[in-house]
Amino acid sequence: MDDIVKIADRQRLSLGSLGIETLNDMQLQAIDAFRKEGDVVVLSPTGTGKTLAFLLPLLEMLHDNADVVQAVVVLPTRELARQVADVWKGMNTGFKAVCLHGGRSVGEELAVIKGGVPALVIATPGRLNDHLSRGTFDVHSVRLLVIDEFDKALELGFKDEMEALLAAMPGKVRRFLLSATDSDDLQRFVSSEVCHRLDFTSQCDSLRERTAYYYISTTQKERLNALCSLLCLLRGEQAIVFCNFREMVDEVGSFLKKNGVSVVVYHGGLEQRQRELALYKFKSACSTVLVCTDLAARGLDIPDVRHVVHYQRPVNEEAFVHRNGRTARWSADGAVYMLAIDGGDFPDYVPEDIAEYSLSVSIPMPAKAAYRVVYVGKGKRDKISRGDIAGFFMKKGGAKPDDLGTIVVYDRYSYVAVKNSRVRPLLAAVASEKIKGLKTIVEEIKQ
Repeated sequence: MDDIVKIADRQRLSLGSLGIETLNDMQLQAIDAFRKEGDVVVLSPTGTGKTLAFLLPLLEMLHDNADVVQAVVVLPTRELARQVADVWKGMNTGFKAVCLHGGRSVGEELAVIKGGVPALVIATPGRLNDHLSRGTFDVHSVRLLVIDEFDKALELGFKDEMEALLAAMPGKVRRFLLSATDSDDLQRFVSSEVCHRLDFTSQCDSLRERTAYYYISTTQKERLNALCSLLCLLRGEQAIVFCNFREMVDEVGSFLKKNGVSVVVYHGGLEQRQRELALYKFKSACSTVLVCTDLAARGLDIPDVRHVVHYQRPVNEEAFVHRNGRTARWSADGAVYMLAIDGGDFPDYVPEDIAEYSLSVSIPMPAKAAYRVVYVGKGKRDKISRGDIAGFFMKKGGAKPDDLGTIVVYDRYSYVAVKNSRVRPLLAAVASEKIKGLKTIVEEIKQ
């Protein structure tokens, strides 16, 4: 199917901004279903591109210069909401979007909306209901409600909040639901009259074909050492290590850090800014290992993750599938490792051909991350952009383009990934310099 012909000009331009040339069959069918009357349900495994499957059709229905909220996208976590907002920004659509979630004041969000009504609202359920109760924007202009990661929202206990959202929306609002797994509750959230249901869950089989499965025999006493040895043998290739509890995440992260592994931890007990920084460091190659709970098993788009490690056995098959979905994304290959304590039996959902991964070899020293994080104490509120920061480091600090990695600009501060060998001379060079005439703090984040 020639997707470049099938999609509209507005969508084609946005794909070009993202550097994407082709769409997969699921995304094409989602666009086609959206062009018909009625609601849409898309069931598709993690890592298959569901974000574009709803953003592209959504873009097609927005009216220029409407000055009202036209569409609402609901996601179960603030990280997923911010991620979708980042993709939308990267699409360069020309339509304003606002991202509403916990971890920051409602007052700030109110000010952003009053500064210019967005065409698109991206939000978590609780924060969105808060704004609806305040009358922050007129829901009667909304024509589309998207609920992404529907199954995760139910798992996190947002059923009541989502039902409240539906009750607050006008009856004419179309609904677009996306989920990695099926649920009896799905049908209750869509129209009983016309609903286009697209089921791509069979693609899980393709994911397994692109994934190699291994187990590592160890004991309870030696489990941490076995994990550390495995990560050293991966020689700096990015890996996600899953644990079942926050306390275990902290314990594992602390042990690995003491043994020289470049690691960050991520779980729901961290403050928003800590979670933000952890994901940034891992995505920007400022760390090689992410130790986390199942909070990171859904929806987060972290490219180039080759390895997933089950430090603790997942609670069920669904958790196993979603954890593994962090690797072998799109058409890439990946590897999954399970730590087998005292030769314990595996659940039925573990592939029968799982092979033993031997640690009886010479273990190398832990690989260093390619980049380190530099903090800049200015952000969007100061009219600072990524281009401004890159130009500042190149003109004032003598950096070359390939010395700098991912740059992320938040409201009041920014993060810059800088090559290891260039951090010290770069900081020395810009120590007394101003960025766009503004004096600011520029320092390495070392934790």
